[in-house]
Amino acid sequence: MTSVASSPSSASSPSSTPSPAAGPTKARRARGLTLFGISLGYFIVLLDTTVLSVAEPDLARALGSSVAGLQWAVTGYTVVFGALLLSAGAVADRVGAHRAFRFGIALFGVGSLLSAWAPNLSTLVALRALLGVAAAACVPASMAMISTLYPVRAERAKAVSVWAAVSGAALAAGPVAGGLLIDAFNWRAIFLINVPLAAVVLLLTGSRAVRCPRGERSIDIAPQLAAVATLGLGTDALIALGSGAAAHASWSAAGTVLAGGVFTVLERRSADPVLLPALLRTRGTVAALFAGAAVNFTMTGVLFILPLLFQGTLRLSPLETGLSFLPMTLPFAFNPLLTGRIVAATGPRGPVLAGLALLTVGSLEFAFAVDIGWGYAGLAAGLVCTGFGVSFALPALVGMVVGAAPAGTAGAAGGLLNAGRQIGATVGVAAMGAFATVGSAIDARQMSYALVLPAVVCASAGAAVARPRRG
Repeated sequence: MTSVASSPSSASSPSSTPSPAAGPTKARRARGLTLFGISLGYFIVLLDTTVLSVAEPDLARALGSSVAGLQWAVTGYTVVFGALLLSAGAVADRVGAHRAFRFGIALFGVGSLLSAWAPNLSTLVALRALLGVAAAACVPASMAMISTLYPVRAERAKAVSVWAAVSGAALAAGPVAGGLLIDAFNWRAIFLINVPLAAVVLLLTGSRAVRCPRGERSIDIAPQLAAVATLGLGTDALIALGSGAAAHASWSAAGTVLAGGVFTVLERRSADPVLLPALLRTRGTVAALFAGAAVNFTMTGVLFILPLLFQGTLRLSPLETGLSFLPMTLPFAFNPLLTGRIVAATGPRGPVLAGLALLTVGSLEFAFAVDIGWGYAGLAAGLVCTGFGVSFALPALVGMVVGAAPAGTAGAAGGLLNAGRQIGATVGVAAMGAFATVGSAIDARQMSYALVLPAVVCASAGAAVARPRRG
C-alpha cells in the first residue's frame, strides 16, 4: 500500500497545496482586523463624548450640577484633549505611534472605570481631564498607524474612510446607548462600557505591521503647559460669563491673555515649538484647521444644547432623546465611506466645502425652529443637514491635512488637526452654553441665538477653504 505522504496525487491535491492567493488573503484579513482595532480605539474616544450628551439632565440631578457644571463636565475632557494634541502628535512621532496609542487606550480604560465611581462633580471633571490625556495620546497616533499600515495613498484614503465610518458609528450609537443605559441604570453606567472595548482594542492592535519607528524630535514642555492654561482659562471665562459671574469672567479673561502671551513668547524662543512651522506653512493647512474647529464647534455645541431642550422643554426621556438624534448621527456611520471614495477620486476640497455649507444651513434651521417653537419635527431637517455636513467634512479634512504633511510628520499633522477640532468643541460648548443661559438655566429664546453662532463660524470657515490659493 502506498502511503499518503508519498502519493503523487496527494502531493498535488488542492487540500495539501496552499492556493497562491491564500497568503495575500490572510495578510489582507489581518490588516483589516488591525484597522478595525485602530478605528475602535477612536470609537471609544468619540463614544465618551456622545454618550455623555444624553446624560446631562441625570448627571445634574445626581450631582446637583448647574449648567456651568455640565459645561465643565464636557469641556474638562476637551480642554485637555485639545491642548495636549498640539504636541501629542509629535510625541507619537518621537516614541513610536503604536506605543503612544496603546498607552492611551489602556489609560482610557482605567480612567473610564474610575469615572463610573466619581463621588462628586469636581472628581468627575478631574477624571474627565485624565480621559483627555488618554485621548490625546491615542488619536493622532491612530492616523500615523494607518499611514504605516497603508503606505499607498489611494489605499490610505479608503482606510481613513473606514476609520471615520467605524469611529463615526460611535456618534450614531452613543446617544442611543446612553439613553438605554441611563433608563436602565444611571449616568455611571455610560463610562463602564469603555472598559471592555479598550481591552478589545489592545488585543487587535498588537500586530507588528503597525509598529512605527521612533523619531528624534524633542518636546518642549513649557509652551505645552502654557497652551493648556490658555485654553482652560479661556473656557472658564466663557462659562463664567454665561452664568452671570462677571468678575470671575474678567479675571479668567485676563489670565487667558497673559497665558496666551506666555505661550507666544515660549514658542518663539523654543528650539522645538509645539506648532511645527513646516506644517503651518503647508498650503491650505491653516484654512483646514479652521474648518476642523468649525465642524466640532457645531457638532459638540449642538450635542450639548439640544439634549437640554429635548429633556427640559419637550419632556423626552433619555432613551427618546438618544433616538431623537438618529437623523443627525446615522450619517456618521455610512457617509464617510462615500466621502472617502470622492476624496480618492477628486481630492478633499469639494467634500469639505459641501460639509461646511450643510452645517451652516442646518444651524440656521435649528435657530429658526427653536425661535418659532416648532418642536422636534421642526428640528429634524437641521439634524439631517448637520449629520451629512459632519460626515462629508471630517474624513476629507483628514486627507487634506495628513496628505499634505511633510515626510515624517504624519503624527504631528494628525495631532494638529484634532487639536483644532477639540479646541473648536471646547469653545462651542462654552460659547453656545453662555449664549443660551439666563442666570443658571437654559432659556429657549436665548437658545435660538446660540444656534446662530455655528452658522457664522462654518460660513467663515467655508470662505477660508474656498479662497483661491497662490503658489
